Amino acid sequence: MIYDTIIIGSGPAGLTAAIYAQRSEIKTVVLEKAPMSGGQVINTYEVDNYPGTPGISGFDLSMQFREHTEKLGTVFVNGEVKKFHIEDDIKVLTLEDGEEYRAKTIIIATGGVPRHLNVEGEEKYSGLGISYCATCDGAFFKNKVAAVVGGGDVAVEDAIFLSRVCKKVYIIHRRDEFRASKGNVSKLKAQANIEFVLDSVVEKINGNDIVDSIEIKNVKNEQTTTLDVDGVFIAVGYIPNTAIYKEIINTDEAGYIIADETCETNIPGVFAAGDVRTKKLRQIVTATADGASAVTAVEHYLNTL
Repeated sequence: MIYDTIIIGSGPAGLTAAIYAQRSEIKTVVLEKAPMSGGQVINTYEVDNYPGTPGISGFDLSMQFREHTEKLGTVFVNGEVKKFHIEDDIKVLTLEDGEEYRAKTIIIATGGVPRHLNVEGEEKYSGLGISYCATCDGAFFKNKVAAVVGGGDVAVEDAIFLSRVCKKVYIIHRRDEFRASKGNVSKLKAQANIEFVLDSVVEKINGNDIVDSIEIKNVKNEQTTTLDVDGVFIAVGYIPNTAIYKEIINTDEAGYIIADETCETNIPGVFAAGDVRTKKLRQIVTATADGASAVTAVEHYLNTL
């Protein structure tokens, strides 16, 4: 079977693309390697900036997206794409089990994975006090001391969430100002049990069987300090899931697929939507907008064939 389009990934961009594709009667299948739709949003404790749903959890919002697509009859296949190539303008995707899927167009909406600090102790204690998802693992640190590393919205939201369950939370950022939105920073400053450790980076993560402390260095005076913590939550950005596409599709230095608001890449019939493409703002609302734009571009492309 040759589909009109294959959507790779079922986060907000992929699910929105599926909704628009179904409504346009485009023969579509969604490939998703994770056991559950939603992408990174599913790990967000509270979403307060998506229109019409103030205070909704990331999990609930993701489930609403998924339910909407299912009501329209979207076909989902669980499996990770391992190979991608083009045969006579047909895009061929091979899953980990060897099964091939073919389509006239594809929409890459694969998002990204958390970026690591790459410091001593990080790999050793991953899952043993180190986490990349506060909403997933925060409950394990009730009445304990945690550190959050990062200065963007995810890090700030993680610190706020952890302050509700932890005895104390350190937030460590390499600069003296946060990249997060002013609203989130105001909420952060309102939490009495959060201590700011600015102009600082983590040098080492220590422990025996589990994490028990971290060593941080002030980037201005180079003074090193040890903080006793029970857990470390790392939120320093994401690496786009584009490795298997780089040989064919143009990406920037960070690995994001180069595409503008039309979501068109340098390869005819290949589109990129959501956090995986080059853009200045990566939010749920921009991901859903990409999903709609990508399908519009797909329709235009199919009409030219």
